[in-house]
Amino acid sequence: MASSVSREAYADASDKLAAATTAVSAAQRATVADEILSVAGLLRAEPRLRRALTDPSRPADDRAGLFRSLVSGKLAEITVDTVATLVAGRFGTPSELLDATERLGVDAALRAADAEGVLADVEDELFRFGQIVSGSSQLAVTLSDPGAPASRRVKLVEDLLKGKVRAATLRLVEVALEGFGGRSFEFSLSRLVELTAAKRDREVAYVTVAKPLGEAAEQRLADKLAQMYGRQVSLKIDVDPAVIGGVSVRVGSDLYDGTILHRLNQAKQAFAK
Repeated sequence: MASSVSREAYADASDKLAAATTAVSAAQRATVADEILSVAGLLRAEPRLRRALTDPSRPADDRAGLFRSLVSGKLAEITVDTVATLVAGRFGTPSELLDATERLGVDAALRAADAEGVLADVEDELFRFGQIVSGSSQLAVTLSDPGAPASRRVKLVEDLLKGKVRAATLRLVEVALEGFGGRSFEFSLSRLVELTAAKRDREVAYVTVAKPLGEAAEQRLADKLAQMYGRQVSLKIDVDPAVIGGVSVRVGSDLYDGTILHRLNQAKQAFAK
């Protein structure tokens, strides 16, 4: 959603979704989220449809009507009205419509998880699965391979996670497999972790240490970062003995690397000059 017009269209659809789902159950919200993500899948597979739905020469009502004619009776009314509102907006490129629909589906899934009271669990499960993937080169290559059939990668993820994580977590991992926002699988997963934390009004801090931090040390670090960033911080801790000692913390584009490994590398570079 690069342009101001696409952001405006997204905001209108998001407001429509929020108003329409205020009084519905968490299960109904999850159904709407899944349907919006299914529409995103359709748009991804059908570039001609993307172009037709973003054609600036067609009136907004015409574009929305085209979408309604395609899905009438197949999707929930909330889903149809929300996506029709999105389609009626203006987009600079067809790909912006795809990105906006996908993001709207993710937001709907997070709203459903929040209504169910499991948003913190989803955030943690997404991060933990990312750690599992990064710890297995074979799994990472398999899940990141765009040449591998999507159905095979989805089946692999379902075999690994079904019954072990929240339904919202599994659905969001599947979104990451599609390359959320045009990103790689790894970066898609990280972005989804961050969006989940943002829904809880938290920053994400990726922390790397040589050995596990104690509960008191974690709390001190979280309090210090919250003071720095002006909001609560969700710590995502990765234990990596290779850093030897110290702590590395990344929040957004900010990196604070106080590990012994980093200091040794700096010393090597200094002696090499």
